[in-house]
This record gives sequence, structure tokens and C-alpha cells, in this order.
Amino acid sequence: MAIPTNIKTLLSGDVVEWARIEFKETWDPAASLKTVCAFANDLDNWGGGYIVIGVKENNGRPVYPLQGVPINRIDAYQKSILEKCRLIRPAYMPIIEVVDYQEKKFVVLWCPGGETRPYSAPKTMQRDNKERIHYIRKCSNTIEPSNEDEKDLFSLANRVPFDDRVNHQAEISDLNITLIQNYLREINSSLYEKARTGDFVEVCRDMNIISNLPEYVKPKNVGLMFFNMTPDKFFPYTQIDVVQFPRGLGGDDIIEKTFKGPIQQQLRDALQYIHNVIITEKVVKYPDRAESDRFFNFPYPAVEEALSNAVYHRAYDEREPIEVRVENDRIEIVSFPGPDRSVTIEGLRNYRVSNRRYRNRRIGDFLKELHLTEGRNTGFKKILDALEANGSPKPEFETDDDRSYFITRLFIHEEFIEVSNDELEEAKKEPKRSQKGAKKEPKGSQKVIERRKIILDILAKNPTITQIQLMEETDLTRKQIQKDMKQLREEGLLVREGSNRNGRWVVKEQG
Repeated sequence: MAIPTNIKTLLSGDVVEWARIEFKETWDPAASLKTVCAFANDLDNWGGGYIVIGVKENNGRPVYPLQGVPINRIDAYQKSILEKCRLIRPAYMPIIEVVDYQEKKFVVLWCPGGETRPYSAPKTMQRDNKERIHYIRKCSNTIEPSNEDEKDLFSLANRVPFDDRVNHQAEISDLNITLIQNYLREINSSLYEKARTGDFVEVCRDMNIISNLPEYVKPKNVGLMFFNMTPDKFFPYTQIDVVQFPRGLGGDDIIEKTFKGPIQQQLRDALQYIHNVIITEKVVKYPDRAESDRFFNFPYPAVEEALSNAVYHRAYDEREPIEVRVENDRIEIVSFPGPDRSVTIEGLRNYRVSNRRYRNRRIGDFLKELHLTEGRNTGFKKILDALEANGSPKPEFETDDDRSYFITRLFIHEEFIEVSNDELEEAKKEPKRSQKGAKKEPKGSQKVIERRKIILDILAKNPTITQIQLMEETDLTRKQIQKDMKQLREEGLLVREGSNRNGRWVVKEQG
């Protein structure tokens, strides 16, 4: 059998996190069997892990030049691995492959999370040993579980994640060999050649996208999501809806675009559409310096990460699509349900997130192989970094106490407010409303003058303050602040010096 990735990828640590890879110079049953057991238990739903034999390590990283396994030890290692892994209870066997790399031999064990956890292994290899331990992984270490960890492990028993379940309504013919070949070629897997010329069922079994029982061959849900042209046939509303509101939520114009197909393809197609149709770049030139400021209404890396996370973490057994709502001043990405309860609402507000339960561990593995998402709670930081680099406002992440939904809210760059918020021009065109309607604030009213004076006073004392901080200090809405600051700049009372990311506000005059 072949592993569903390649040794070069494992040695780089770019796709598979270091915590999921263990390097061994030789096959040591006493230590390595515990690691196999820990990966099989997969307490944090990472998708198991890999053991690479023939590589010396230093602080969890491979040491070069690579050592390799002597050819005369290959057979002995494989026999010992098969023999010792039979000591794991209940029965569990990793997938073993001998690979060639840089003219040397390596033995790679792929240990996916097992379906019949919790698993235990002998504490020692001594014949009189009767003590068994449910080993788990913590960061890059294989350890004995604490009482709380063991309770968590037992609570996961017989709870196979939805994406890793066998689909009894589908047939092996529902898996598309062309999609499988394209995927294996893209990630440069050693399985690609076998997929072109070998047995189709064996390839699917090597990829762990079908059931393990030889007498009952059925696809797993993750296989149908990635390698079937119409996954919504099995999982209704598996789609991404991009909905634009050019005139706001109350307007009559609505532009809808729906993306279906294999989930990796619908994600790529939706991102390409957003990149081409919604993302806009603006260049600001200055008379006193050669460098120009370049920024986007919404930074694409932030949108990409937010939408990829929605595809990764949504529930595919719920009949709700992912919806991308594009309004004049924001993009909202809505998915169902919300995050695990290990993610607190307070943590979302403060951008401190540590998710310890992943709803779709197998989907995450496939998306990471395709470089469409990252794991280990890095998505939030990537979004924040992309927004900061673009000079955009900070995002908002929202869920409710029941975790029934999740919203990622990205706000437009302030330099695009004039383009997206033209209420002043629209107000001139509209007929006067009746006295029964809400009155619009006159431009020169005392209330507006006082409000703008407060904004100028704050900016004079703190020239680097953000709009979010202004909202908190003044108790005004984002729209009020954006509108007032736009008017103050037009009147010459407020000037922006420097870049949008590292610049400052200068108050010219207060009338």
C-alpha cells in the first residue's frame, strides 16, 4: 500500500504539521508502537500522523544529510512492525510503504485516526507486562493521558466524524477516477502512477476513502465530497452562494451566483469569482514622494482564508449552504453550525482562539494537501495579518450561545467608502420625504458640528487611532464616523499623512 502523500512533503513540514510527524533513525518497537497507538487514538481529531523511519531528528526536525534505512534491514523492519502492531487493542494496523528518496530507502507508517478508538498498547515490551495504556499525542510528544484526557478519549468512542463515515447509499462507481488522478498528480503523491494503471479499489483503499471491509466496499463521505461531480446529490446544499447587494440590503438589486461540484472545485471557483468581480485595487499617488500607496477594498488572502475555513468547518449533514454576502461596506461569510464550544465567544471578540476539536478532520487533511487551508488555529492570524497589511479595519467573528451559526465579517477599506457609500449623492436625487418619515440630519446642524468637533479633538490627541477605537470612544456607528471623516477631509480640516497602515491623522483647523 502507498501513503496518500510523498516523503518530500513530510520532510518539509509544509502541509502536514510537525506535531503529526515523528522521525526515527531505526524501528524501535518499545517507543514507536506507543506513537502508532497515539496517532490511532487521534484525541484532537488531527487526522492521525506519520512515522518516518530512517531519519535522524533534532527537536522534531529532520537532520541532513538523510540517513536512510539499510536495504538489508527493510524486510526485518516490516515483519517487526506487523508483529508488534498486532499488540494494539482493538485491532489496528497502520499503512506501511517503503519509499525511495535521494537514492536512499525509507519506511513510512501512515497512522490515520481509527474508527474503533480508544486504542491501547503495552506499556513495555517485556513478556510479563500486563499493563496497557491509551497513549495520546500532545504537541509533538506521545504521552500517557491524564484522567481528563482519558475521559475525553472514551467520550469519542464510536463517534466517527461525519466526513469519515461510510456512506451506505453510495457505490464505489460514484467515485470519479479522473478527479482522484488529478488530485494525486497535483499533490505529487506516489499513488498517482498506481491510480493510472493499478486497481481502482486498491487506490481508494490506500487513500482511505472507502470502507476497510473487503466484502463490503462503500465510499466514505469525504471521498464523495472531493471525488464526485455532484456531491449535493448525497449532501443537499453542499454549495457556496455568493450574493451581492449593490444598493444595500433594502435595495431591489440582488446578484446571486451559486458554485457547486467537488468541494475543492467550488471553493476555488468561488474564490476566483470574488477575486475577479468583487476585489478592487486602489492606487494613491503623492506629490512629495515617488512611492504610491496600494490597497484593496478587501484583501484577497483574508477572504480566501475565511471562505476556506467555512468549507473546512461547516457541517455537511446540515442542509444549509455557505453564503457569502457582499454589501457596500462589508463581506459576511455565513456557515452552519458554529464552532466547537472550546472556542469561546469572548475569545472570538478578542481574536484569541484555540480550537481543540475539528469537525471535519479528513476534509482538513485534503484541503491542506491542496494548500487551500491551514490547520492548528492559524486561520484567524492569517486573516488579521492580511487585514493589517492592507490597512483595513479589524474583522468581526460572531456566533451564538447555541453555536448554531458562524459569521466572519470583513469591513471595506476606508478609502473605498466614497465608492461604496454614496448616500450624499443619492440623497440629492431622492424626493423629500414626508414629515412622517425619519428626518435626515442637516449638514450644518449643531448636532453634526458637535459630533465632528469631538472626532477632531480625539484625532488631535491621538493621530494614529483607528476607526474601531473611535467607535468605542464616541459611541458612534461605523457609518457615522466614516461619513463625518470623509466630510472633514473634503473641507480640508483633516488630512492623512503617510500610508494607510503606518500613517497618522493631522487636524488642520477647527472651526
